[in-house]
Amino acid sequence: EIANVCNEAALLAARAEKDEIEFEDFEQAIDRVIAGLEKKNKIISPEERNIVAYHEAGHAIVGWFLEHTDPVIKVSIVPRGLAALGYAQSLPDERYLYTTEAFMDRMAMTMGGRVAEEIVFGKISTGAQNDLERITKLAYAMVADYGMSERIGYVSFNLSASNDRPFAGRPYSEETARAIDSEVRSIIDEVRVRTRQILDQRRSLLEDMAQALLQREVLGPKDLKDILGP
Repeated sequence: EIANVCNEAALLAARAEKDEIEFEDFEQAIDRVIAGLEKKNKIISPEERNIVAYHEAGHAIVGWFLEHTDPVIKVSIVPRGLAALGYAQSLPDERYLYTTEAFMDRMAMTMGGRVAEEIVFGKISTGAQNDLERITKLAYAMVADYGMSERIGYVSFNLSASNDRPFAGRPYSEETARAIDSEVRSIIDEVRVRTRQILDQRRSLLEDMAQALLQREVLGPKDLKDILGP
């Protein structure tokens, strides 16, 4: 990632010396760094493109209306990188401390794509695999690292620092392990229900945004505000 940033900076600097650089160049450079190179030769079927549009719209809508998520500034269904068929770009908010509410909001936004697929198509795709991985890791961190579960208590087993092997030499019993697993599932179920309520209440916005993405492929800040409101 650092190498990508350096390469993009060098290209922009070279063009700037020739007075050829424009704001659009910066936007394209950011997209390449965040999501990879645009894959113009990647052929996507209309059915898959439709799923990606609703998936990304789901992320954006949930993030737009929750208090503790980073501001959504762009949504795209242009294929990039090795696997990304689309993405919702947020403007990171500089913060050092996170509350339970902030984690729950962020998980809901991440869950938005999968839930949007359920609502619209009545079935789910493999496109949410990375989203679910992030949600699961965060839920385990809340319960076993940050002491954010009343059921487990004010304890920290520091699972996130164990090289993706959370149960190697674990300092707790099988009973506690089952309680952690149960609590994580409860948190994720709560997030799913909440995300579903948000999108059900804004079903027309989900349609509007998905159709706009299918027509234009990329929606910027002004487009998002026009569709979703302030």
